[in-house]
Amino acid sequence: MPGKDHSEYQKSLISGYYANLDTIMLGKLSELVTELYLAETQKRKHQLWQRAEKAMLKLKIRPAIIRHIIERKDPKILAKNLQDWLSTGNKKR
Repeated sequence: MPGKDHSEYQKSLISGYYANLDTIMLGKLSELVTELYLAETQKRKHQLWQRAEKAMLKLKIRPAIIRHIIERKDPKILAKNLQDWLSTGNKKR
């Protein structure tokens, strides 16, 4: 099946999404911190940590930081780093 051409409007939406991807991912991570604090089962926590790892990868967080956060699996550590990332904006993470 050949690739579908997008309308100019669709192209602008797609472009806008990728231009704001950092902001979107930081918002998702913020929601994940809350969900991790409230998660009751190990299965749910595992799913949430997987999502958090994917979000950090999309944000291009340094692998050593991601590894540390994922190994510890402590929402407080993720929340502290998230605060730092939100305060630095687009600066190097």
